[in-house]
Amino acid sequence: MKRREFITLLGGVAATWPLAARGQQGERVRRIGVLMLYPENDPEAQVRSVAFKQALEHLGWTVGRNIQIDYIWGEGDNEWARAAAAELLRRAPDVILANGSSAVRPMQQATRTVPIVFIGGADPVGDGFVKSLAHPGGNLTGFTVLEESIGAKLLELLKEIAPTAVRIAVMINPDSPSHLRLFNSAADAAKRFDVEVIKTPVRDVADIEAALTQLGRNPAQGLIVPPDPSTNTHRKLIVELAARYRIPTIYALRAAIIEGGLISYGVDIPDLFRQAAVYADRILRGEKPADLPVQQPTKFELLINLKTAKALGIEVPATLLALADEVIE
Repeated sequence: MKRREFITLLGGVAATWPLAARGQQGERVRRIGVLMLYPENDPEAQVRSVAFKQALEHLGWTVGRNIQIDYIWGEGDNEWARAAAAELLRRAPDVILANGSSAVRPMQQATRTVPIVFIGGADPVGDGFVKSLAHPGGNLTGFTVLEESIGAKLLELLKEIAPTAVRIAVMINPDSPSHLRLFNSAADAAKRFDVEVIKTPVRDVADIEAALTQLGRNPAQGLIVPPDPSTNTHRKLIVELAARYRIPTIYALRAAIIEGGLISYGVDIPDLFRQAAVYADRILRGEKPADLPVQQPTKFELLINLKTAKALGIEVPATLLALADEVIE
């Protein structure tokens, strides 16, 4: 069991508005519960929470006047996630935001009535979260962060920036069906790129350290890191170990590139939090999650860190630089 952290955050301000003060506003205060599988002090978690709060403000909600946002921050195993879901429900939210597939399932198991907006995964129908993308049909709707063929795309980009890599590991959370689908997508494309694709399951820091150390023992290795709180929370460690063992690594979240990662290709997660605020607003104003279609990603960002490429002795092809949405020098 990793650390357990139950913290209420009102729009980023550690304060509790007295009930009397709320009543003086003459307006009903609605509650949004957020299960965020990141430590509160993680900069990426704060970027997401700020994006969510600002979007709500744009829609007419003001923390302390007509909205309260209760966060549960932290990381842990399935037992921790179930306890966090139960704690969040005890705060009587009108709508819940669940960040990550590992947060969605325990929230779904905890309530079939409170509306849930999720951000994460690739196949919510296959995972049993909704009946269909167009008509979710229950108390869940939301936004996926992957699409089925992204594993092959990540492999293609990694081979383009590191053509000498012939054995590619995919760092997966074994509890994530989306990660398994991403691995299968990469494995199916392995012959096309003349590489061997292997599965590297990780759940904690010890697993990550062991996996990178093992990869570093052999030349011509590469690594794919899918999006997931279990890996993104420890992105700095992964970036540092990849640099130490000189392993070309592609990530699915831009936050890793800011920390010094080589290349990333994925969706704009803070923007999904802004879109989730729109769905939360619509639900608070009377719409049902069953009628709000699940949204799939339509745009992916490509980021390249030239400083890291130089440190690894990699010359980034001009064709790849031309495709990049952002180049860090």
